[in-house]
Amino acid sequence: MAVGRVGSGGHVLVVGSTMIDLVAYTQRVPEAGETIVGDRFQMGFGGKGANQAVMAALAGSRVTMVNAVGEDSYGEMTVSNLGSYGVDTEHVHVVPGESGVAPIWVEPDGTNRIIIVPGANNGLTAEMATDAVASYADLSVVVGQLEVPQAATAAGFTEARSRGVLTVLNPAPAADLEAGLLAVTDWLIPNEVEFGLLADGAEPDDASLMAFAERTGTRLLVTLGGEGVAVVRVDGSVSRIAANMVEAVDTTGAGDAFVGSFVAGLAAGLDETASIRLGMTCAGESVTRPGTQTSFPSRGRCVEIMAACS
Repeated sequence: MAVGRVGSGGHVLVVGSTMIDLVAYTQRVPEAGETIVGDRFQMGFGGKGANQAVMAALAGSRVTMVNAVGEDSYGEMTVSNLGSYGVDTEHVHVVPGESGVAPIWVEPDGTNRIIIVPGANNGLTAEMATDAVASYADLSVVVGQLEVPQAATAAGFTEARSRGVLTVLNPAPAADLEAGLLAVTDWLIPNEVEFGLLADGAEPDDASLMAFAERTGTRLLVTLGGEGVAVVRVDGSVSRIAANMVEAVDTTGAGDAFVGSFVAGLAAGLDETASIRLGMTCAGESVTRPGTQTSFPSRGRCVEIMAACS
């Protein structure tokens, strides 16, 4: 496992996706062939990579985004939005085609259903990711997800590993992992569904978590929604940390809020428990407001949360 330059500058690089979120709030999801009237519509910025980059920036990290957008207004809007949060977009590439979009349906209890259309995100190459990681000597953490080609993420992680930089993979949306990517992953952060897919249908009980972490050689942290998280410690034991009770309005992006603030905590030099609590608090607050990035805690609030978790 790479040690990473945690605490020595707090520079997080995200190899990941950007999407335009097209969100419909509705009392229920229509049946096949049915048309219903929704409550309201909201367009916003998303993509797991962008969400995690924005959350890490709000939590105090210097953040670089590595991505591909299309030759369209959505791509221009995406770059502008990332810049508004202070995210470095030097390695956001414009490629032929359309930018990624994510139609989202949200029900009154906050439950969501999402379809992602990757578009230009599929144009992110291994060379782009490698070049980006190699461009910086002060990286603390490199983060990836599964909304861009796994080969690109694996290349970025391989370059990071060669430089002693910590790698964190959020294997979402759920998909089979290529062996080469898992081999260069330090922290693996799936949710319960994603863990089940990766662990041949296993439930996230202590024995399954310990066995998976030992088999893969990763630090494993499974997010469990309202039940909190389960983490396999360095000594192989499992700790479970309960979530704060909140009234959920919209759970879209909560997992990204957790990952983004967790890696920001690591980059700032917090230990893993404090980083987990930072992530859980930011994610918990995000579900109490509608939207994705717009639901994340503000910079000022993140300072307060980090101080409380330190």
